[in-house]
Amino acid sequence: MQRKRSGFVIMVLGVAGFLAGILPAQDPQPGQLPAGAIQVPADKLAWVEAPPALPAGAQMMLLEGDPRKEGLFTLRLKILAGTRLQPHWHPRDERVTVLSGLVKVGFGDEFEEANMVSFGPGSFYLNPAESRHYVWFVEETVMQLTNVGPWEVLYPTQPE
Repeated sequence: MQRKRSGFVIMVLGVAGFLAGILPAQDPQPGQLPAGAIQVPADKLAWVEAPPALPAGAQMMLLEGDPRKEGLFTLRLKILAGTRLQPHWHPRDERVTVLSGLVKVGFGDEFEEANMVSFGPGSFYLNPAESRHYVWFVEETVMQLTNVGPWEVLYPTQPE
């Protein structure tokens, strides 16, 4: 019995030693990333002109994925102060984190300032799929969206 137990302990220690020897080799070395990892320092991120469905002057920064395709994506939007988005909707849930600025959001088919809720830096909100909502960017606002694509901005009528 003593011999079996000793053999088991030696085997466990041997496996542990083997794993200890190979596991650090699997960790990414400086300058290497595991498959699927994304790391972009702030100084490497760049704003580009947003698509026409968004207001003039809007800029975007794609962090991951492709909002035009099926699947997860994360992007940032920078919208000018005073911009108003008339009632619109999205086919899928829209998750928004406000990074800077001040934005007001309301629900319904009519833009009603009295029914809007304010969101400042650090705030989060979710617009459910197909819910009509409108947005007022009181200050220049940077927001981050993490959603499932394809992402669309649909207006019941053409925006002004």
